[in-house]
Amino acid sequence: MISKTTINNIYEAARVEEVISDFISLKKAGSNFKGLSPFSQEKTPSFMVSPAKQIWKDFSSGKGGNVVAFLMEHEGFSYPEALKYLAKKYNIEIEEFIKTPEEQIKYDIRESIYIALSFSCEYYIKNLNNTDMGKSIGISYLNTRGFSVESIKKFGLGIAFNEKKSFTEQALKKGYDISILEKSGLTIKDGKGGFDRFKNRIMFPIKSISGRVLGYGARIMSNSKKIAKYINSPESEVYQKSKVLYGLFESKSFIIKEDNCYLVEGYTDVIQFHQKGINNVVSSSGTALSSNQIMLVKRLTENITIIFDRDQAGISAALRGIDLILEHGMNVRICKLDEGEDPDSLARKHSLDYINDYISSNSLDFINFKASLLAKQYENEPTKKAEIVNNIVKSISLVQDVIKRELYVQTCSKIMKISEDSIFETLSRIKKNKENRFRNQHSKSISIVKNSGSKDDPIDELYELEKKIITILILYGQKTETFNESILIFSEVDDEIIEKNKYVKSKVYEKIFLDLQQDEIEFANKEFRDLFDILMTEYQIKGFVSIEKIVPNLSSKLSGIVSSIILQEEKHFLHKWDKKSIHVRLPSENVSVMVTETILSLRKLLVSKKIESLQENIKLKNNKSILEDVMGYYQLRRIVSSKLNRVL
Repeated sequence: MISKTTINNIYEAARVEEVISDFISLKKAGSNFKGLSPFSQEKTPSFMVSPAKQIWKDFSSGKGGNVVAFLMEHEGFSYPEALKYLAKKYNIEIEEFIKTPEEQIKYDIRESIYIALSFSCEYYIKNLNNTDMGKSIGISYLNTRGFSVESIKKFGLGIAFNEKKSFTEQALKKGYDISILEKSGLTIKDGKGGFDRFKNRIMFPIKSISGRVLGYGARIMSNSKKIAKYINSPESEVYQKSKVLYGLFESKSFIIKEDNCYLVEGYTDVIQFHQKGINNVVSSSGTALSSNQIMLVKRLTENITIIFDRDQAGISAALRGIDLILEHGMNVRICKLDEGEDPDSLARKHSLDYINDYISSNSLDFINFKASLLAKQYENEPTKKAEIVNNIVKSISLVQDVIKRELYVQTCSKIMKISEDSIFETLSRIKKNKENRFRNQHSKSISIVKNSGSKDDPIDELYELEKKIITILILYGQKTETFNESILIFSEVDDEIIEKNKYVKSKVYEKIFLDLQQDEIEFANKEFRDLFDILMTEYQIKGFVSIEKIVPNLSSKLSGIVSSIILQEEKHFLHKWDKKSIHVRLPSENVSVMVTETILSLRKLLVSKKIESLQENIKLKNNKSILEDVMGYYQLRRIVSSKLNRVL
C-alpha cells in the first residue's frame, strides 16, 4: 500500500489547473478557469477548475473531483496509475501498490504492454543512433528526407533492421513474455515462438496525449511498389487508431497557445512542420478522420485548418472531414496546396515566413473551398450542379451560429449563382427532415417517458435537504451570522410559557450542529453522514475547513460531491452574467435565512414521515395512544410550518 506521506507529497506538488491544461484548453474566469467539457460534446464551456480549492467540476456530465479523479475519468487510469502519472510529472518517488487479484491481473497486462512498447522504442532508437548499420542506412535515409538530428530525437524515431527475429529475441532475453509482445502488436506468434512484425523500416512511435507509446507507424526505406509504404501497429488494449492523433503529445501546448490546429495527413508532414517552427500540427495518420479525434482537438481549440495534398485522395479526405468537424460545432478552414505539393515538401522548400503567409493566403472557409472546388467541375451541367448545391447547403445546415450561417448562404449564392431564397428554402427542408427523423426514431421512447408520469419519479426531498446542509457547511460553515431564534420563556403575567424571538450571533456550523443535535437528527444518506462527521471534526478542532487539505483524503465519490458543491456557486461565471448587466442573486447574500429555512424544512419533512409511519400503525393496531402521538405530531408540524412561512 502506498504510504500516506507519499500521497500527501503528490497532492501538495500537483496543481489541478496544470494537469488538466495538459489535456484541454482552459481560460481564466474570475478566480477560476473554464473550458469545454472533455466528457461531452458541447458548444459553450461548462467545465470549471478551482485552483484555490484544487478541484474541478464538469456541469454537463455531473462529474467532478480532485486531480486524481480527473485522470481516472479522462485517461481511464486506475487510482494507482493516476498517482504514478502525477508522481512522474512532478518527480516524486512512489511505492508500488497492493491490489485485488482481479485489479492486479488487468493492471499487470496493461502496464506490461506499455513497458514492452517503451522497451521497443528504446530498442529502435538505439538501432538507429548507436549502430553502424543504423547510421549508414537509417540516418542517411532520414537526412535525405530533410530530418534534423533534433527532430529525430524529439519524435523518438528509430529503425527496425531487415532481420526476422532480432527484436523478439532481444525482448525475450530481457524477460518479456511472448504473449505480451503479441498483445502489444510487436511480435507475431508462430509455432516456433514468434517473429518481428516490423523489419527494414523507419519506426515512428505513436504516443498518447500524455506521452506513452501506444504503437507504431513503420515506413519502408525503398520505393518498392510491391511492399506497403506504411504498416501500422494493430489495435490493442492500449491503441485504438480512431482515438489517437500523431504528434498531439508534442503539439498540445502549442495548439492551446495558437488557438488553432493544423491537420495534415502523414507523420513526415508533422515532423517537417515542427522542424520549420510550426508546432501546432497533428496528423490523422492516413486513417479517416473520426469523431474521437476531433474531440481530442476540440479540448484544446475550436479551430482546425486542414492541410491535405491536392490529389484526389487528399481532396476526398478534406471533404469527408469538413462535415464531421462542423457537426462538432468547430470552425474549419482548408488550405489549398499547389499541384504536386504536400505539407512535407512545402516545409522543406520554403522559409517559416513564406509558409505562414502561404497558409494564410490560401486557407478558405469550408463554404468557399467546397463551392469553388465542386462548381468548376459541373458549371454547365444543371443536374450535377443541383446535387452540388444540395451538398453545400447540407454542410451549411450543420453551422449552429445564425449569423455565420447567413453569411455562408450569401457566399454560396454568389459562387453557385443561386438565389438566397432557394438556399434558405433548402435549409428549411433539411431541418424539417431532421426533425421528422428524430421524431420517428424517438417517438416510442418519448411516449414511454410521458406515460411514466412525475409520480413514479419524485424528487427525493430528504436527499436534497441533506445535501443543502452539507453545502452550507462547506461554503459558509465558518461564517458568523445573525439568526432569528425562537426562545421559550415563562411569563409571570400570563402564568404560561410563551415564545419570543431574539437575534443571536453564531457561527453557521455551530447553529447547524446544535439544531440537529437538539432534534437528534442523523443523516439518512451515508455519503452526507460521512461528510458531516468529517466537516464537524475539522470545524470543532480548527474552527475552519481547508478543502484543499481534506479532499486528498476523501474517496472519489465524496470528492466528487465536494467539488460539485463548491463549484456550483461559481457556475454563473461560465455565462458571464455580470458582463451582461444581469444580477444573479447568490446564496451567500443571505446565509442566515438559508440555514434557518433548510433546518425547518428538514424538521417538517421528518415530522411528516413520522406521521405517515404512525398512521400505518393505527391501521394495523387501532391503538388510542398512537392516535394521540399523531395529533401531537400534527401540532408540531403546524408550528414548524408557521415558523417556515415566517422565514420565507
